[in-house]
Amino acid sequence: MNIKNKNKVRVRFAPSPTGFLHIGGLRTALFNWLFARHEDGLFLVRIEDTDRDRFSQEYEYAIVSSLQWAGIKADEPFVYQHARQSEHQKAVDELLAKGKAYYCFCSVDELQQKRESAQEDKETYIYDKTCRNKKPTKEEIKNHSYVVRFKVEIDDEILTFDDLIRGKVTLPTQHIDDFVITRSDGGMTYNFAVVVDDHFMRISHVIRGEDHIVNTGKQILLYKAFGWSVPQFGHVSLILGSNGQKLSKRDAAVGVQDYKDKGFLADALCNYLVRLGWSHGDQEVFTTDEMIKHFKIQDVSTSGAIFDYNKLLWLNSVYIKAKSAQELCSLINQNLEINLVSQTSAWSQSQLQAAITLYKDRSQTLRELVQGVLSLYHAPKVYDTESTAQWITPAVIEKLRILADELQYAHIDKIQLQEIVKTFAKDHDLKFPAIAQPMRIALIGSSHGPGIFDMIEILGKDEMLHRLQEFFKKNL
Repeated sequence: MNIKNKNKVRVRFAPSPTGFLHIGGLRTALFNWLFARHEDGLFLVRIEDTDRDRFSQEYEYAIVSSLQWAGIKADEPFVYQHARQSEHQKAVDELLAKGKAYYCFCSVDELQQKRESAQEDKETYIYDKTCRNKKPTKEEIKNHSYVVRFKVEIDDEILTFDDLIRGKVTLPTQHIDDFVITRSDGGMTYNFAVVVDDHFMRISHVIRGEDHIVNTGKQILLYKAFGWSVPQFGHVSLILGSNGQKLSKRDAAVGVQDYKDKGFLADALCNYLVRLGWSHGDQEVFTTDEMIKHFKIQDVSTSGAIFDYNKLLWLNSVYIKAKSAQELCSLINQNLEINLVSQTSAWSQSQLQAAITLYKDRSQTLRELVQGVLSLYHAPKVYDTESTAQWITPAVIEKLRILADELQYAHIDKIQLQEIVKTFAKDHDLKFPAIAQPMRIALIGSSHGPGIFDMIEILGKDEMLHRLQEFFKKNL
C-alpha cells in the first residue's frame, strides 16, 4: 500500500476525559502509535475536554498515566481542545462568511414536534432547512437563542472514501441533513471541533473505531467546505465479548487501570491487544521492536475480535516467566505499590529473589506472584481443610515427627534432603507423596504449591523445623 505523504505521517489519539481509558481506546492508541513508528511518522495526543459538565481531572490523569504505563508516548506536546475554543469560533465565522453555514432559530419544542411527526409517519427525521435562507439581523442574533448549522450541499446519492483498512466505503447521503456545528450554549459539536483541530495538528491519517464511520461523511464535507486537504481514514473493528456483542464489564474488565491493578504487565497487555484484529503469520509473542517492524495498517482485520481473558492470562504468564526476579520485584512495586522487600524483611535478598523465581512459573499475574511469595514467607496460621482431610492422619503425623527428629541434626542441602526424605519414605513403606504432601501442608498450609525441597531451600532448616513443630501442636 502506498501511504499518502509517507514521509509526513501524523496520527493522533483523542480521548475524552469523561471516564477512565477503555481497553478498546488503548488498542486504538496502540494501532496509531505502531502505524506512526512503522511509517517513521509522528504520534500525537489531543485531550477532547470540551464537555465541561462531565470533564474530570481524575479521568484526565488516569488516561495520561495509562498511556504512559503502556509505553505510548506523544511526539509533541498534548493539545487540549477546550483551550482552542476561540479558534473553533473563528472557523465557524469563516463558514458563516462564506455562506456555508447559517443561524438556526428553531426552538427545541418545534424540532421535537417535527421529530415526533416523522416517527408517527415512520420516517427518519431530517431537518427541513426552515432557517437555511433566512438573513437574520445582528439584533436578532443578539437577542435570540440559536444554533449554527452547516449547509450540506450534496448532489450525489452516496459519498465514497477509501478506508485504510476497509477499502472503498460508501455512505448514503439522503440522511445527512444540515447538521449543527455550534450548540445554543456556544459550544462546538464533536464533528466540527474534530475537523478544525485535526487540520490545526496537520493530521494526515485518522485511525479510530468503526463506530465513527457514520461521522466520517460529515467530516469530509467540512474539510471540503474549508478547502482543506482531507486526511486518510481507517476504521478499526470493535473488541467483542464472548457473546459477539461489544465488550462490556460482564465479559471482562474494560478499564486499562483495572488490568494494571490486577497485575498484568503493560507489555503483555499491549502484545495481546495488538493481536486482536492484527496478525503476522502465527506469531503470538512480540517484542515492541517486532510489532513496529511488522505492523501494517492494511493487515488489520475488518471483523470484530473476540476478547479471550484466559488467553490474556496465558500471555501475561509468558511475560512474567521471562522477567528476572529483580525486574518483577520492581514491577510489583511500580504497578501494585507493594514493596516486597519490606514485606519480607526477615529474608535476605537472595531468599526473596529465589522465592520470586520459584513462584513466577506458577503465576499468571503479579498479584498471584505476590500472593505466592507471601504465602511462603508467612508461616500458616490455618491449614486448608480439604488438604488435611485428604493427607493428614494420626499415623502420618507420627511419621512426620520421626522424620523431623532425623532432620534436626542433619546438615541439609536440597540434594541431601531429597535423599533423606525418599529413603525415609521407602524405609517406612510409604509412597513419596504420602510424606511430601503433609510436609507441604505444614510449610504453607495447603497441599497445592511448589516443590517442598525448593521451598525448604529458601526457608532454611530452622524455619522448616519450626513450622513442622507448629503443625504438630495444632494437630494433636
